[in-house]
Amino acid sequence: MSPRRVRFPAAADMPPEPVPVPAVGPIVFSARFRGQEATFDLSDLPCPRLVRHLAWALSGIAGDTGSQRSEATVKDSVRAVRSFAEFVAAAHSSTAEKFDLEDLTPALLEGYEGRLLTHYGDKRPTPYSTTVRVIQLLRLAAEENADKVSMEMQTRLSLTSTLAGRVDNPLDSYPFPVFEAMQAAALADVRAIRDRILEGERLAAFGQDPAVGGWHRLENVLWHVAHHGPLTSVGRGGQGLSNACNRMGGIRGVNSSLFLTSADLVPFLVLLICQTGLEPECASKLRADCLVSPGRGFVSVSYVKTRARGASRKTLRVADGGALHYPGGLLRLALRLTQRGRQLLDTDWLWIDVLHDGLRPSFDRRRPLNRLAVSWMRRHELDKLTDRDGGPASLNLVRLRKTYKSRRYLQTSGVLEDFAEGHTKRVAARHYADIEAHRELHEDAVENGLREALATALAPLIVLDDDGGRLDEGEPLTPDEVHAALSGANDVWLASCTGFYASPYAIKKGAGCPVAVWGCLECPNAVFTTRHLPSILSFLSFLEKQREEYSVQEWKARHGLAWERIVHGIRPKFSDQQITTAQAIAEANGPALALPAQFLEIIT
Repeated sequence: MSPRRVRFPAAADMPPEPVPVPAVGPIVFSARFRGQEATFDLSDLPCPRLVRHLAWALSGIAGDTGSQRSEATVKDSVRAVRSFAEFVAAAHSSTAEKFDLEDLTPALLEGYEGRLLTHYGDKRPTPYSTTVRVIQLLRLAAEENADKVSMEMQTRLSLTSTLAGRVDNPLDSYPFPVFEAMQAAALADVRAIRDRILEGERLAAFGQDPAVGGWHRLENVLWHVAHHGPLTSVGRGGQGLSNACNRMGGIRGVNSSLFLTSADLVPFLVLLICQTGLEPECASKLRADCLVSPGRGFVSVSYVKTRARGASRKTLRVADGGALHYPGGLLRLALRLTQRGRQLLDTDWLWIDVLHDGLRPSFDRRRPLNRLAVSWMRRHELDKLTDRDGGPASLNLVRLRKTYKSRRYLQTSGVLEDFAEGHTKRVAARHYADIEAHRELHEDAVENGLREALATALAPLIVLDDDGGRLDEGEPLTPDEVHAALSGANDVWLASCTGFYASPYAIKKGAGCPVAVWGCLECPNAVFTTRHLPSILSFLSFLEKQREEYSVQEWKARHGLAWERIVHGIRPKFSDQQITTAQAIAEANGPALALPAQFLEIIT
């Protein structure tokens, strides 16, 4: 084989070097919300390597199928990423372009929390909520890149913000007169909206195609809207109804005869939250199939609470009926009034309203109701009401929910099992019970509890056997007191009394005992023997039957102590044979055996 000659080009003949590929390209991701795509661009942020991991984590939980189903929520997370990236860039300015997950340290995260706290103060929830968002995304990124994150940092990410234990200043409730005035105004508006749309439908039913009957009659225009959708400023010119629309209140006036307007959303949401305590963000995202399992005057409201990770689908049982003061009736009316709009849009979202450019789901974007709320409050002169701070009242849907919770808290006497609807007991106590509106109530409860504890420091029960021997471990009785107890000379129905005219409850010295007939169970003068067992067991049977008459809390308040003293203080002192005999004697002549006339007057 002949040798080959190889010639290398001179340096001047070498082609130019290609432009280097950037280490990190543009950081952009998209997500779909209610079928519409939204794009989020984080390319302008510093620390691009770190931001890429955070953006990847956020893209995995954003959208209709993720845990952050609202575009507004994702935007809040983007703002948290921006804030964190800017802080890291300032702390590591020389290495920001190369900063990655492996460079994170717990001290850096603590410094970020401190920076937020300094900026916002400790009275606002922003430092905590922002840090939690960042930690959530860092945690997801660390799970995917465990080899890049130190064990120390992984341990720190397993915790939430160190501000979680900080005591916030929770939002207070409205004064009840303000709450009730808002509810009454909303109810009146909903009734007016109902009448307006039903009247519009009635007119549309009598109308005909304007191409035949003309555009000059309102009935014909409404017929056209009912069959073809709302009028819009874009399509107005070709319809030949400029003058007619002006006479009929304009496009907005015509459309509002058959559809909800954005202003109508305020009274509907106010009334719904006042009646149910539903979270405003959940109330605004109800579906057309939200009412499920009706029965016996109640119906369940099915809704999605995106903040409740792992248990976002929830139901709330509410009263149902044919009037607007029933939450079920209110939602059924909303379904009826928005039915035409849902059909035209082919959607299952409950709230549909009409704008100048046509119909759209009412809360498909973050549409602030602040301006509409101010106008609504002013129209009903609700802004002249006085709030807790002495200033004029303003509408806050979250405070409406808190006031509903406050009223529920008072109705249930603070029993968390009844009060904590839709929350853990801890959250209910912290955010809805421990508010300024309940401070006086709580202080009174503590004071009354201390006074009651001192007043009911009960002496140990005195129980004797048939021979006068002590079955308890209390102070000894004199022989005369033992004899009187066994003879029945000093009986006062449930017990024998060692001093009827020396009662610790007497109003003045030497007066007879004034307490209720079963007060002996709490009195240090009472002595119990087998002779009293039939009466005691009859009374115990009465107490058990009273459970059917009262709620658990009311029964405990009325009879709990007496029941406790019998079941745990007296009955265990006697043998099973003695109890059986006394029970048979008590049942011999019916439930009223040995009941004194005073007690019979109380229970009959």
